[in-house]
Amino acid sequence: MDISSSIDAYLDHVRVERGLSKNTLEAYGRDLGALADSLEQRGKSLPSEVTEDDLFVFLRENLGKSPRTSARVLSSVRGFFKFLVRERVLETDPSALVERPKLGKRLPKALSFEDVTRILAGPDTATARGLLHAAMIHVLYASGLRVSELCSLTLADVDLSRGVVAAFGKGQKRRLVPMGEASMEHVRAYLADVRVNHPEALSSKVLFLSPRGAAFTRQGVWKLLAKYARGCGVRTPVSPHKLRHSFATHLLRGGADLRAVQAMLGHASLGTTEIYTKVAQDHIRHAYDKAHPRA
Repeated sequence: MDISSSIDAYLDHVRVERGLSKNTLEAYGRDLGALADSLEQRGKSLPSEVTEDDLFVFLRENLGKSPRTSARVLSSVRGFFKFLVRERVLETDPSALVERPKLGKRLPKALSFEDVTRILAGPDTATARGLLHAAMIHVLYASGLRVSELCSLTLADVDLSRGVVAAFGKGQKRRLVPMGEASMEHVRAYLADVRVNHPEALSSKVLFLSPRGAAFTRQGVWKLLAKYARGCGVRTPVSPHKLRHSFATHLLRGGADLRAVQAMLGHASLGTTEIYTKVAQDHIRHAYDKAHPRA
């Protein structure tokens, strides 16, 4: 089995066994495609021909873009060769001695509650498009969804009687997240006044239908969110993921339990959620330094 076929087999394996998202699989595919090109230039077409030197050459060319990108590239390469050893395609792993770059702890950036409030008020709800966009942005913030989760929501995923939305996160793990009254009101208005009149209303299960009758893309949501942020004078860059960060940070500042926030975000590890406590503590420290006479 040549390198290209081996890469295809590995990607099929991680798709089935690890349930990786489409975006992660595409990133792994790009990383390993670049590796295959590098090896081809060095005259290597079989996994058994790959040496540590070949990998060092490839990594020297592809690491350094950012610590996180470097870590992902290395993870792709090491996972690939570990798979080949497990499948007995290789006897030894040529990537075993390659070290993972150290990652600094990067704190997520959250918007202020005032900025979020302005963005939420941005869409003109006197128009059909404004009702649609208002419902989308309110759900995104009120439930802390990933943008891919928002785009894939169906009518069956929203239970307005219970006030919850079912989100399918990484690995297609299902979780129920509260929606909030304001969010539900906007969804009700969208369903009653906009979606019901869409040409694809009866044939599609997608909750938020684009003008073309399909689900919104991640890029489409990013663009409309950025448009409303600019329109209301928010100067810092805004993205769907920053709105998710803001959801978690605002909950913790309001006294929410860390494990409850973990469950709402769909984090497998509590350590992933704990980083938001640092952001919330920074807010408290800033308020203290600003207001206390002995600060």
